[in-house]
Amino acid sequence: MMPKRVSVFRKEHFNAAHRLNNPNWSDEKNERVYGKCNNFNYHGHNYELIVQVTGEIDAETGYVIDMKVLSELIKVEILDRFDHKNLNLDTEEFKDLNPSAENIAIVIHDKLKTKINSNFDLKIRLYETERNFVEYPVS
Repeated sequence: MMPKRVSVFRKEHFNAAHRLNNPNWSDEKNERVYGKCNNFNYHGHNYELIVQVTGEIDAETGYVIDMKVLSELIKVEILDRFDHKNLNLDTEEFKDLNPSAENIAIVIHDKLKTKINSNFDLKIRLYETERNFVEYPVS
């Protein structure tokens, strides 16, 4: 019988400011491409983060992953690092990387992936607004 794979989800949120800006472009081009997101004084979002972990159920615990462990991992690796921060100014991750929702999702994925069992699949869904979200990786 094939082992059954199950996905579990942990939802978190964090607040952060950022500015979308390409330093290789003129101010006019940045304004044209990014609009309000290029505000010189930055702007903020209330990000909703959904972390999906997929794997086989452990026969002893009945869990795919202990949600307390996953919650603590997200807190330490993501929330403590990004919550109430200016992503452009306060984080190493976005010092030279434009903090678009797409790039933020990839950074979150890469940070968490190194900390969980390699047998697990990991997917990140990040809502920048109620209507705009990204998912990484895609199938």
